[in-house]
Amino acid sequence: MGRGDKKTAKGKRFKGSFGKSRPANPLTPLKKAAAAAKKKA
Repeated sequence: MGRGDKKTAKGKRFKGSFGKSRPANPLTPLKKAAAAAKKKA
């Protein structure tokens, strides 16, 4: 598990790709959760 491992954040940084372990926009799930909480309240 190092730079060659595409499943880790380090490997994704090395490859220049995004996914679960390295989201392109890490704030998106937080915004969705906040919007859902606001809608529910």
